[in-house]
Amino acid sequence: MTDCLFCKIVAGEIPAIRVYENEHVLAFMDIGPIVKGHALVVPKAHHDPLAATPDDVLAHVIAAVRLVAHAQQEGLGADGVNIHQANGAAAGQVIPHLHFHVIPRFKHDGHHWNWTAHPYADLSEAAALADRIKAALPR
Repeated sequence: MTDCLFCKIVAGEIPAIRVYENEHVLAFMDIGPIVKGHALVVPKAHHDPLAATPDDVLAHVIAAVRLVAHAQQEGLGADGVNIHQANGAAAGQVIPHLHFHVIPRFKHDGHHWNWTAHPYADLSEAAALADRIKAALPR
């Protein structure tokens, strides 16, 4: 895809600080990190959204996510790691190229997720939504 920022990074047309690379994936530092050490992992081929990405591509990407997460803990001394992936503008996706954020976390990094739980009125509401999700799964 010629106008995709991540495709341009993969092609070397836009500079990036590369962390890990193989024939299938590229991991590079996020230029707007949530916590310092925040990296992005992308497939080299353009894919989007997650649901349309082939299983073999996803397997390569998640294996690289695991490697980067482990390296953040070992190399940076991170106490934990957040893995974040968004699909579609409504979910906060800005670049329409499949990518995972791998964010090292430290006990005193000062970052707090803005996560407000919205409980179900009762379990029947959750069960009804689960039924709709199950009905849409491929058979």
